[in-house]
Amino acid sequence: MTTTLPASPPIPAPAACTTGPRWVGGGSGLVALLAGTALLYLVDLGASGWANTFYSAAAQAGATSWKAFFFGSSDAANSIMVDKPPASLWVMELSARIFGVNPWSILVPQALEGVAAVGVLYAAVRRWHGPGAGLLAGATLALTPVAALMFRFNNPDALLVLLLTVGAYALVRALEAARTGWLLAAGASVGFAFLAKSLQAFLVVPAFVLVYRLAAPTGPRRRATQLLAAGVALVVTGGWWVAIVELIPAADRPYVGGSQTDSVLELIFGYNGFGRLTGNETGRVGGPPGGGGGAFGGGGITQLVTPTWGGQIAWLLPAALLLFAALLWLSRRAPRGDRLRTSALLWGGWLLVTAAVLSFGQGIIHPYYTVALAPPIGALVGVGALELWRRRAATAARMLLAGTVAVTAMWAWVLLARTPDFAPWLRVAVLTVGLVAAGGLCAGSRLPRSRLGRRLGVAVAGAALLTGLAGPAAYALDTAASPHGGAIPSAGPSAGFGPGRFRGGPGRFGRGPGGSPSFGPFRGGPRRGGFGAFPGGPPAWGRSGAHNGPRGGIGGLLDGSTPSAQLAALLQADATRYTWVAAAVGSNTAAGYQLATGDPVMAVGGFNGTDPSPTLEQFQRYVAQGKIHYMIGGGGFGRQSGGAGTSRQIAAWVAQHFTARTIDGVTIYDLTTT
Repeated sequence: MTTTLPASPPIPAPAACTTGPRWVGGGSGLVALLAGTALLYLVDLGASGWANTFYSAAAQAGATSWKAFFFGSSDAANSIMVDKPPASLWVMELSARIFGVNPWSILVPQALEGVAAVGVLYAAVRRWHGPGAGLLAGATLALTPVAALMFRFNNPDALLVLLLTVGAYALVRALEAARTGWLLAAGASVGFAFLAKSLQAFLVVPAFVLVYRLAAPTGPRRRATQLLAAGVALVVTGGWWVAIVELIPAADRPYVGGSQTDSVLELIFGYNGFGRLTGNETGRVGGPPGGGGGAFGGGGITQLVTPTWGGQIAWLLPAALLLFAALLWLSRRAPRGDRLRTSALLWGGWLLVTAAVLSFGQGIIHPYYTVALAPPIGALVGVGALELWRRRAATAARMLLAGTVAVTAMWAWVLLARTPDFAPWLRVAVLTVGLVAAGGLCAGSRLPRSRLGRRLGVAVAGAALLTGLAGPAAYALDTAASPHGGAIPSAGPSAGFGPGRFRGGPGRFGRGPGGSPSFGPFRGGPRRGGFGAFPGGPPAWGRSGAHNGPRGGIGGLLDGSTPSAQLAALLQADATRYTWVAAAVGSNTAAGYQLATGDPVMAVGGFNGTDPSPTLEQFQRYVAQGKIHYMIGGGGFGRQSGGAGTSRQIAAWVAQHFTARTIDGVTIYDLTTT
């Protein structure tokens, strides 16, 4: 009996990768996978309402104004852009133009992007490793809790993940015969992903370049030339919008939200770029300067497995890392273009680089960013598990697979124990089934070579599969069954960061005593002026309005306001006479009023209330010209740096020169009367 792992055999051509049960290779498995994914991501999707009102309001604006569509403006009057490139908004806005502005038209595109991402990952893995590996990879992606969250939400991450997965598929096709067209498609996919979420899209580039340099079946000079061409495709598809925005005079376009100098380049390389790595983010909101873990970055090597992050993404992370190492070992003596090693480097490189940035970055990095890890984890699990199963006659391969199953079962026990009130029987079942499956794998060589033995082998494989997917599937189902709102949603039965969930759970970032949302020192309940009234701020500024779901997070700054019918009717009266029916500090406060009225509401200071837009002089000029009807009290005032001074100046000027009135607990100022 051999005790060493055999060297990697040649991978069969794509057309030959059809072994396995008929339902696996015949297409029924793929249909079931995509149908199940669609069911998970689409059922009761409208329960979350507007979800992230920041992006929903921008989608409403873009569905009304083509100028707002192009720039990604927060309002149809184009006062300020959102703090991300607009690609993800374009998809939502086109849907809203066709089907009307409503929660379904805004959220369904993300759900369909999730189904497409699962299908593309299946295609990428199946092409080299067969339909069984593709189905396991796709199912792992679909059932990852943070994927079930983000593909039912309207943050930019859904489109980002889809485009990066498309890029990986195109790279796989390019590697088969050094095809320049497919390599250009890979570069273009990453470039367009850049227009969804800036520099995060480029975290896959090191792995893509590495595997093509090592494995493409052509000479080094042609490989270098092709990679250069792919780089040009990336720059063109990702840079054309940036170039246009930079070339248009500031007076002819909206202010670039998230920047302090009205520059999209500053936004890309500063607040949304290197600032996320260093923590030097002018205008940041929440969290200690320089990171510090928790719901933000800077947690180090254990970040992804902490209570706040682990239940989102880490269920199969240990298995993926073990299988990544196993694939590299299996292919250690293989020729340069070996597809097993190439797959390991492609998906493992994507996983390691992205995980390192999310773990060690010192700036604003939220747990839901980990959805970008779901495709490589799924691919490594699919390829690695099926490869070891295929080699199970070798003792070392069998023992390694058994060890991976056992580790996965024990890790699932740890994760499930963090939410002890959630299906307490599940952690016992997963651990028991996992250890039994691991034992069955160890004893695999002793199973009788008969129909009974084959059935026992299938049962062991099924138990191992159940061990890996039961925990994340339970969390994913709970996530899909729960409404989510706010700017920082959280997957699973434990509410993560403040307003991310409408119902809470245990943990530091869940609900505080008495059910009030909490985040560190900031407790739930209405607060005056977001974080509370800022030092020296005008005392007349009150609540910004009722909020969708429990208030929480950072003093309500990240919640979208939900004005009463009386207040919405007041804002809508004579709306056509004004460019903006109202102004409010912070985009989330403004967004709720804009969605309720359907009319533009100026977000003073952008998302955090920290952007220097508009200046006090600009705001005074708008008021003098009769362009703004009301100013809404409250909003995103806080202890931020940068442009927060501009918001304070505007607040103080309004409080000094206009009379406050209160409607349904909300302080407003009529800027057309003194």
